Amino acid sequence: MNSTNAKGGGAARKGAPSLDMTNIPRHIAIIMDGNGRWAKKRGLPRTAGHAAGAETFRKIAKYCKRLGVEYLTVYAFSTENWKRPAEEVGAIMKLLEDYLNEAIVKMRKEGIRIKILGDIQGLSPKIRELIRKTEELSQGMEGCQANLCINYGGRDEIVRAINALSEKIKNGETVTEEMVSDNLYTKGIPDPELIIRPSGELRLSNFLLWQCAYSEFYFDDVLWPDFSEENMERAIIAYQNRERRFGGI
Repeated sequence: MNSTNAKGGGAARKGAPSLDMTNIPRHIAIIMDGNGRWAKKRGLPRTAGHAAGAETFRKIAKYCKRLGVEYLTVYAFSTENWKRPAEEVGAIMKLLEDYLNEAIVKMRKEGIRIKILGDIQGLSPKIRELIRKTEELSQGMEGCQANLCINYGGRDEIVRAINALSEKIKNGETVTEEMVSDNLYTKGIPDPELIIRPSGELRLSNFLLWQCAYSEFYFDDVLWPDFSEENMERAIIAYQNRERRFGGI
């Protein structure tokens, strides 16, 4: 499991390595972290940080599409985030509602498919209906797919997969990796080649625990609302400079 620390912010340095457009990761995942600290530094409520982070997500999703990234998966709301103050949880859900309403209008124009990963039964009926409409519109669309992990937890996802396979296990059938993968929220989606975490934290926080087995990791000190196209470019260049052996020599 490789990792690289990087100082965030600022444009690419003159003479710095450039992107190899023939080696763009097919799937990039991001832990969108630092919204609350971004707001606190500015004397703003945490809800303002989440709003700024949502705008950064829109910008980075469009940039990934331009680069040719096929899948962008972001950690938006974890199963543990329900422990936060009710006001903050409510603001995050309102942002999700607003984003889905916007996606229904703009999705075809931007060419970005939307898929929600997580236990949507834990969300409000209104948001569940918006998710249904959004994913229905996404059917048959080509281009970048943005996966939003909402009410998602990596351990919970694996437990759900095991429960789905319980009858096969009881019947003595040998469970394979492929069978587990086919019962995850990410069924049909390739594992991420690159996982990015901004904000200076160096942990996965229960994100894509099964799927990250051979992902490359990139950690950046910049808080998520300040994460820019330049930060994304540096992360991809760091990925391109690594040798991926998958356990071999």
